[in-house]
Amino acid sequence: MKRLNWLILILHISVVSLFADEGMYPLPMIDGLRLQEKGLHLTNETVYNPGNTSLINAVVRVNGCTGSFVSDQGLIITNHHCAFRAANLASDAEHDYIRDGFLADSRAREIPARGYTVRITESYRDVSAEVLDGLDAITAPLERQKALEKRIKTLTARAEEAHPGKRAEIAEMFKGEQYVLFIYTFLKDIRLVYIPPRAIGEFGGDIDNYEWPRHTGDFSFLRAYVAPNGQPAEYAPENVPYRPAVHLRVNPEGVNENDFVFILGYPGRSYRNRGSAFLNFEEKAHLPQRLAWYQWMIATMEKISADDRGVALKHLSRIKSLANLEKRYRGRLQGMNRLDLTARRRGEETAIREKWPETAPLFKALDSLYAARAQRQPLAFWMERLRSDVHALYWAGRVIGAARERAKPDLERESAYMERNWKRTRQAALRRTENFYMPTDKAMLAEILRRLYQLPDVKNYSTLRELEQDIRRSGSMENFVDHLYAHSRIYQRDVLDKMLESDSSMVAASQDAFIRLRWQLEPVIRALREQNRLDGGALSRLQPLYNQARKKWLKHNFIPDANGTLRLTYGHIRGSHPADAVYLAPMTALQGILEKYTGQAPFNAPEALLTAIDKHNSGVFYNPAIQSVPVCILYDCDTIGGNSGSPVMDANGRLIGVNFDRAFEGTINDYAYSTRYSRSIAVDIRYVLWILRYVAGADTLLKEMGIH
Repeated sequence: MKRLNWLILILHISVVSLFADEGMYPLPMIDGLRLQEKGLHLTNETVYNPGNTSLINAVVRVNGCTGSFVSDQGLIITNHHCAFRAANLASDAEHDYIRDGFLADSRAREIPARGYTVRITESYRDVSAEVLDGLDAITAPLERQKALEKRIKTLTARAEEAHPGKRAEIAEMFKGEQYVLFIYTFLKDIRLVYIPPRAIGEFGGDIDNYEWPRHTGDFSFLRAYVAPNGQPAEYAPENVPYRPAVHLRVNPEGVNENDFVFILGYPGRSYRNRGSAFLNFEEKAHLPQRLAWYQWMIATMEKISADDRGVALKHLSRIKSLANLEKRYRGRLQGMNRLDLTARRRGEETAIREKWPETAPLFKALDSLYAARAQRQPLAFWMERLRSDVHALYWAGRVIGAARERAKPDLERESAYMERNWKRTRQAALRRTENFYMPTDKAMLAEILRRLYQLPDVKNYSTLRELEQDIRRSGSMENFVDHLYAHSRIYQRDVLDKMLESDSSMVAASQDAFIRLRWQLEPVIRALREQNRLDGGALSRLQPLYNQARKKWLKHNFIPDANGTLRLTYGHIRGSHPADAVYLAPMTALQGILEKYTGQAPFNAPEALLTAIDKHNSGVFYNPAIQSVPVCILYDCDTIGGNSGSPVMDANGRLIGVNFDRAFEGTINDYAYSTRYSRSIAVDIRYVLWILRYVAGADTLLKEMGIH
């Protein structure tokens, strides 16, 4: 790929020198960052070299996280919390890999990580002209959005035809302005190699989540396999380890305070280029509602599974994910308040309107759009929760969607049901049956319906009024819910598997209670979905105008929001001042584990870990600056969700840590970067290597990574 393909993006960000050292930068921007002046000892081409191998070839996406190759045999290091779900699915009452951990003593003993894929970025090019050609002539927002979606699907399909065996995706860099086509290799046979016991990989649990200081060994090892001919393939015993073009070298000496570091990874979604109307919607409507619901879900699942380890195993991954989101949303709200973010952005927009009165209709339109969204948010939220948090209704939606959409020409289908996505959609639906627990699903459904029917909006939909009458005729909410589950078998894997292949006439005639309920809800779901598409079409026109006005006011351009594509961020090992007169050093040590240790979760620890600390076996991993083995490090790189598992590298491009979290104050990164508050956290590579040698006895992994 030639750098010229990114000309539009580079023009968007032509004055990089005006930025602070913040940002999740697309790789073509590297030439403008002057990284050598900041501390990088490598040439830019060593990091990013289109058409040739460079460090970016070692960095991969692992489901929703990041990982990196650390050997020429497909060995990947990522976070414990990123591999958690695979270990959970592989566990049972006899083999509890979450509690006890897992180490494969040979390649043959490595366990399939069910549902996991590894994505490798192969190439990318700007396709904005092809995506946007002629769209300005479409003035109706909904029609514009539909045309945009179809254009993206068409270009994606064309790219996959031109790159057999690869996967294409078009990422929106600037809404309504810039689109980039990425070509990926997807590796589909991923296996568990080493998972530390939970008391190491999640030491401190939810109490320490998003907190500093940390002593969490949040790392795991996976391995990618391919068919004997080197091509991506599903799991098969005869598959062989994938041989990456580049793998990262590990630096067992690590780093010290103020050292330069950089990160390559796949940050998920940020919202820094949005206006005050969006920020106000998030702060007042969206985040508080999600936060309260996640708290209820976590408490309910913990109560249901308190006395049964088998039930607890079914809930572990879900609780862990929700707990992370709950705390992140609390941090977002605190950060928005601390920085007075919405008011500051509103003040900026007021100044723009005063200087250029012709922008007033733009801001009025954005205010109107988000005000309307806030008004329908409660209803939309609970309808969304019915579709996603109640497994039985989620499956019913997939069955109905498959029957309806797969009867259409491929490019006219919703994305999940297109041929390129259908296998993954189906497998994801079937995997949910493995952790299904009916009492939990019943509790979710009953509570969502109770909250839904507290809203005045329900009276506006005849189908919701009819459903309310059905509930009343049942005598109670519990009776209604019990009746549904008694007259459905959609939660049984074999039944669901057959349903997903049913045609539209079979689904329409189905007597399954959840299929019938989902049909009943369909008019409301469809109306809300169409409204979202209408908003999307309107924003594809409004957001570019907003960006232009704001760039004119600021007198510089800005970085595209993160969107799950490969980015670079850089900074230094640096402590923080989270509150008045408080300074937190940027490195923790083994003795901190003993100081926090209580013998009870989440501050318990395996006997092997305590023994190793007591013996003072530090080896080459000892750091004189803290007189111990470092456990975790803190730095001011700009990261968000999706950067979990990202390699933290030193000035020479060697692996010195694995990013896994942000400080609580740094959760504001989703909306803004703060020099004072934005800090990210990694497990120090020295602790990883120390665990492998002195606790796990995994010398073969050390040898594979070149550590002797």
